[in-house]
Amino acid sequence: MEPAGKILIVDDEQRMLESLQFLIERQGYRVKTFENGLDAMAVMARERFDLCLLDVCMPKIDGFALMEKILQQHPDSLIVLMTGQATVEAAVSALKKGAYDFLRKPFDDADLMKTLKNALEHHHVRQRLKRSRIEYKYMVENSPDIIYQLDPEANLSFVNHAVTRLLGYDTQELIGKHYTVIVHPEDWKKSQWLFNERRTGERATAGIELRMLYKETASRRELADSPHITVELKATGMYDDENNTFLGTYGVARDVSYRKQLETHLNQSQKMEAIGTLAGGIAHDFNNLLMGIQGYTSLILADPEISHRNNTRLMHIEEHVQSGAELTRQLLGFARGGKYDLKSSDLNQLIKKTAAMFGRAKKEIKLTLNLLDTLWCASIDRGQIQQVLLNLYVNAWQAMPKGGEILIESNNIDVHGASAVDLGLRNGKYIQISVKDTGDGIEKELQSRIFEPFFTTKERGRGTGLGLASSYGIINNHGGAIKVYSERGVGSTFAFFLPATSGAAAEEITCKSEIHNGKETILLVDDEANVSDVTEEMLHGVGYKVITARSGMEAIEIFKKNQSHIDLVILDMIMPGLGGGETYDCIKAIDPAIRVLLSSGYSIKGEAKEILGRGCNGFIQKPYTLSQLSEKLNEILHHGGKPDTQPLVQAV
Repeated sequence: MEPAGKILIVDDEQRMLESLQFLIERQGYRVKTFENGLDAMAVMARERFDLCLLDVCMPKIDGFALMEKILQQHPDSLIVLMTGQATVEAAVSALKKGAYDFLRKPFDDADLMKTLKNALEHHHVRQRLKRSRIEYKYMVENSPDIIYQLDPEANLSFVNHAVTRLLGYDTQELIGKHYTVIVHPEDWKKSQWLFNERRTGERATAGIELRMLYKETASRRELADSPHITVELKATGMYDDENNTFLGTYGVARDVSYRKQLETHLNQSQKMEAIGTLAGGIAHDFNNLLMGIQGYTSLILADPEISHRNNTRLMHIEEHVQSGAELTRQLLGFARGGKYDLKSSDLNQLIKKTAAMFGRAKKEIKLTLNLLDTLWCASIDRGQIQQVLLNLYVNAWQAMPKGGEILIESNNIDVHGASAVDLGLRNGKYIQISVKDTGDGIEKELQSRIFEPFFTTKERGRGTGLGLASSYGIINNHGGAIKVYSERGVGSTFAFFLPATSGAAAEEITCKSEIHNGKETILLVDDEANVSDVTEEMLHGVGYKVITARSGMEAIEIFKKNQSHIDLVILDMIMPGLGGGETYDCIKAIDPAIRVLLSSGYSIKGEAKEILGRGCNGFIQKPYTLSQLSEKLNEILHHGGKPDTQPLVQAV
C-alpha cells in the first residue's frame, strides 16, 4: 500500500487555499500551501513533493512559469494546473509544457480528488518502475501508451494492453503480424523508417505523428474517413552489443488525439477571430458611410414640402440603406459584436414564432417541430436568436430548391468531458436547438469553412455567405456553440447550444416608433465630418441646440467652458488621438451628472459595454434614423435638461 502523498498547493487566493487544504487533508494527504510561487520555490529547494497543484493566474510568477522552474529542478515532478480561464489555449499550453493534467475552475470536490488520485497513482507506478523488473513489467502493461517490440522482419513480437483500450485488439492476436496491420495505409511510407527502426545514434529517438486504425476498420482500409487515433511515435533499434546484430525495434506510441483536437479548435478559433476583427472594421466604416445617406434621407422625408413622387423615391433610398445596414449587422454579428439585450426566454416560443413566419413565405417547404415541453430557459437577446433561427431556416430552404422538409428540434442536454471539448464549451447544462434539412448535404472538406463570412456553396444570387457567419458570432457571444453535421445525399443538421438558466421566461414588451422634439443643448462629438454634419442637421430638425466637436480634446475644452448649459453629450466611440472611452472619463470627471449617449458604427461590445457599465446613459448604433435618434434622446432626457442661462463658448 502506497503512503499518503505529499502535495504542494500554490494559489494567491487565501480562501481557495484554505478550502483545498481542508478537502485534501481530509483524504489523508499531507499538504503545504503558499500564496505565491517564489515562496514555494524556496521551499522546494530543500523539500520534495509528490504532486504540485498550481494556479495559473498569480502575481510575481504565474503557474506556467512556476511549472517550468519546478521541472528544471525536478524533471519527474507531477504537476496539475488550475485555471479559471478555461480556454482551449490554456489547456493546450498546459499539456505541451509538461503538466500532467489541468482543472477548470470552478471544479467540484469529486473531480479534484479523482484527478489528484489518478495523478498520484501514475506517479507511484512510475517510482516503482525504478525499483524492480517485475514492477517495470507491471508499468509497461498498464501504461496509457502503446509499447511494442518488433522482430527484425518488422513483425510484432510484443505489445502491451494499451492497444486493447486504444484500438480494440487483443494483444495476442497481433503477435507475429506485420506492424502495418494497425497503421493507416496513407501513413505507411512515413512510418517505415521509424516504426521499424534500424538506425543507430541520436536520430533513432526522433518522433513523428501518424494514424493508427481501430480493429473494426483496419480490414476495410477506408482511408480518409477510417476511424483512427493520432499517435506520437518514438522508436529505437535494439542491437546485440557484442556483434552489433540487429535484434528488432522498441517503440512507444502515445495517443495525442485529444491534444490534436484542442489544437484544431484553437487554430479555428484564432482564424475566425482574425476574420471577425476584419469584418468588424469593414462594418464600422461602412456604417459611417450609410449614416450620411440615412441622415439626409430622414431630413428630406421630414420636410412637408417634398412631392409625393420624391417622397416615394426617398423611401426607396431609405429601404436600400436599411438593406446595407442589415448586411453590416450580419458582419457585426459574426464579429461577436451584436447589441445584446439579454432576457430569460423560452426558446420553444421563439421557434414557433419564427417557424410560423417562415412557413407563410415558403409554402413549398414542410416544417416539422419536435419541441421538448420541459425545455429549460436561456438568457438571450431575442432579436439576435430570432435572426439565427431565420438564417438557419433560409439556409435549409436554399439547400432544397425543389422543396423538402425542415425538422426543428429542441432538447435539454448536459455537456461534459469529451463532448465539452468537441463543442468548445464549459461543462454544464445547455439547450440544444437543431435545424435539419433533406437537401443534398455539404462536402466534408467544405464544412470547416461553412461559418466564414462571404463563403457560400450556393450559386450567385442565392446568398451572401453572411447568414451562417453572423449566426456563428451571435451564438458564440452568447456563450454557446454552433456545429454542422452533414453527409452528401442525406442532408444537413445545424445545431446550436446555449447555456441554460434557472427561472421563468421574462415577458416580451414591444415599443412604438415616433419622432420626439426637444429643446435641450447637445454636445455632438464625432471625428467623421459626414456623420457630424448630418447628425447636427437632424438634431436641429427636431428642435435641439447643438455644439459640435471633431475630437476628444476639443470636446473636453468645449465642455469645460459650457458645462452649465450642456444637457447631453453624443459621443462617438472610435476617434483618433483621445478615444471615446478616455473622453467619456474626462467629461464625467468635470461633471459626474452629465448624460452621455454613446454612438458607433460598431455594435455595443468591448469598451462601449464597459462604459455603459460605468454609468453611461445609452448607446445608439449607426446608421440611425431621425425617429431612432429622437426616441433615444427623449428616453434619456425625459425629465428635462438644465436651464440655458449662459452664452455658448466655442473652443478655439
